[in-house]
Amino acid sequence: MKTIFKASLMMAAICFSGNIMAQHVTFGHMQNQIKRDQTGLNQFDVKKDSTEFKGLSIDLGGAFNMDYQAINSFNDQPSTFALPSKIAGYRLMNQENNFNLPAADMIIGAQLFDGVRVNLDIYLASRHHNDTYARGGYLQIDKLDFIKKDFLVDVMKYATIKIGQMENNFGDAHFRSSDNGSTIRNAFVGNNIMNAFTTEMGMEVYYNRSGLVSMLGVTNGNLNQGTQEVVYPTASPATPNPNTVVSPTLLAKLGYDQQINQDLRVRLTGSYYHNANLGNSNLYSSSRSGFGYWGVLNNNAYTNNGAAVAGNYNSNSTPEGTFNPGFKNWATSVMINPFVKFKGLELFGTVELASGGDKAGVDAKRTANQYAGDVVYRFGKNDQFYIAGKYNTVSGKLSNADAKKVTVNRVESSIGWFMTKNILAKLDYVSQNYKDYTQFVGNVPTGNANNFYGGNFKGLVFEATISF
Repeated sequence: MKTIFKASLMMAAICFSGNIMAQHVTFGHMQNQIKRDQTGLNQFDVKKDSTEFKGLSIDLGGAFNMDYQAINSFNDQPSTFALPSKIAGYRLMNQENNFNLPAADMIIGAQLFDGVRVNLDIYLASRHHNDTYARGGYLQIDKLDFIKKDFLVDVMKYATIKIGQMENNFGDAHFRSSDNGSTIRNAFVGNNIMNAFTTEMGMEVYYNRSGLVSMLGVTNGNLNQGTQEVVYPTASPATPNPNTVVSPTLLAKLGYDQQINQDLRVRLTGSYYHNANLGNSNLYSSSRSGFGYWGVLNNNAYTNNGAAVAGNYNSNSTPEGTFNPGFKNWATSVMINPFVKFKGLELFGTVELASGGDKAGVDAKRTANQYAGDVVYRFGKNDQFYIAGKYNTVSGKLSNADAKKVTVNRVESSIGWFMTKNILAKLDYVSQNYKDYTQFVGNVPTGNANNFYGGNFKGLVFEATISF
């Protein structure tokens, strides 16, 4: 079998090489592509450039990060419960100061025609899967010359069309966030507490001209693609009656982005997301590996009503300490992002207003609001060093039945060094606090201990990241 496999690889390599020579393929000669290294920082949405088309060209890139984590978790749960008496032996897990599971990505692309390129994003190693899998793939069209030379040239000078399964463009925060191995664009280790990220099948159309930023998009509303019938458990008070038909997701962005002079750049955008009948996930539950602080606020096994209990018990069933509002029926979110860059100083903000419903036919609206602001100062030759600080807060009800909102606050600071434009080392300090969470998940006599009750985690993470 090994001999056959090696022979097959050799034959494939020979055929590929022959095909390259026959078509005079180049490598890395890509049009309208945002760089994956330091030079691509603060590039939002899409961009146009003047790169000449020289035939079929192949792009191969990758990203890798490795974290050393020294974080401790705390909460207000007593080590031995007085009430209810049947819960005993609870405690938070101890965490070693050690390396986390590294993450790695591969990016494969090709310039297929003048103004047309394809991109395939692959998770080589991630926390969500033990095997390699495709994060997404899409076609980017910046010219329509494949229809006819100079077809709608005056429109396509400013327009771009993206079609496929891709990271959907809601807000600007995801352009400064980490995604699996791709962390070089994030000055910090963590993303926003309520992390807006999803990859769905759809299309986005951009029109950017003279400072105008605009985008309209639509997706099929599914994170996991498939045509099978949607079957849910029987509805009950504990199991809401969800929609069995998934609606499209509607996306929009409008804003202004202008380099005022050599030193000053100003950008302000507003973004919109809406899905009337949610599918197998929502905007805040779709990130598979973008949190950054792993294993926090996890409990050891303990006894509950005579049964052994293990795992992470939190009010919103969210692992690793993020905040997921858990909308089950419909969801609407608006995000406003101001960005100012003056020489080496960057100011970036997020105002995010999310709302949604829990149950079909009983659409009582509840909300979750997020506010975040960060300051980054870059200095040194080629801005290879930076210092940064960030504050992030989220507040909202986790279900309509809850008596009051819960709140999560985070303070984060970071220092970084670009050893080359492709290699970044950063040291990050984080302190995250949870307020107004209930002591138990469910009824007090039978419920499980809530790890977020008076929860806090804090400590340091050293991250090394490579991107090319």
